[in-house]
Amino acid sequence: MDFNIRSIEKLNWYFNSGGDIRPYVFVREDNKTSYPGTRHHLDWFRDEPLYLDPLNLKNLNFAEMIYDIESKAFGPANMATPRWVFYDCAVIPGFVGGFAIRQSKAPEYLKKIVKVFPDQEWIPLSLFIIIPTMAKGQWVAHNLCTVNAQLDKSLQYYGLGFLSKAFSLWYANVESCMGMTQWGSPALKLHSHYGHMKIITSYTPVHTHAKTMTYSVNVSTDNWEKFFTREPDLYFLENYGPTGLMIDPNSEKSMIEVHQLIQAGEGPYYLSAADVSAKKLDEPLMVFKSKKGI
Repeated sequence: MDFNIRSIEKLNWYFNSGGDIRPYVFVREDNKTSYPGTRHHLDWFRDEPLYLDPLNLKNLNFAEMIYDIESKAFGPANMATPRWVFYDCAVIPGFVGGFAIRQSKAPEYLKKIVKVFPDQEWIPLSLFIIIPTMAKGQWVAHNLCTVNAQLDKSLQYYGLGFLSKAFSLWYANVESCMGMTQWGSPALKLHSHYGHMKIITSYTPVHTHAKTMTYSVNVSTDNWEKFFTREPDLYFLENYGPTGLMIDPNSEKSMIEVHQLIQAGEGPYYLSAADVSAKKLDEPLMVFKSKKGI
């Protein structure tokens, strides 16, 4: 890739950390990726990631810090992950990755908001969970959160959430990724950049929150840089066009309308990362379709 991510000054917290902030892999031995980072061509993550086995008791307190970040991020929405779900549905079948900071280099304000254990050299800053499905090459993104949710904006690690998911998808050689997020969530601005976002469900009453969308992307690093540069995805613009349909985060009716069309076989429908990025969280989003099908 010609894009030089290290030229983005706001990302100095990682690229100029001198190895004191590194990606980590929290995966049991049997689930380790055999040839990490070989499917997607990317030169963003040159540091050897930390490897921690979640089944080793010496890493229990690292897990406790992960729990703390996750519960603070999702607890207010009543979506915190129970410990048994984290173990049964993430640690045993899947992959947990993110970034961590050396405790001796962590700022004091961070130590005040994150549970810290003196015996741990590293403090997690983020976590991303992906779980393989029965479909060949397909994974489901279960959870993504960072300490940024607890930090004043001036102290946040710019791009931490995006890089955490990017690292994990790259490292684990993920081909296809499904995920769930709520309409109107700021997370949608992040998730829409990992590949062209296909809408699987636009209304999901089976979920705790019915105003949830299920999406699928064929993972491609082609547009990852555009998350930072905000440049348009010319390939998407050339091959997909607006359908006239809109999904309003405040209108359950609009979600149901699109979902019924999906069920009737009228899709597939997509969201544009550029449109998602340009819109405010409560603004309606355009629904796109391959120009061949319009």
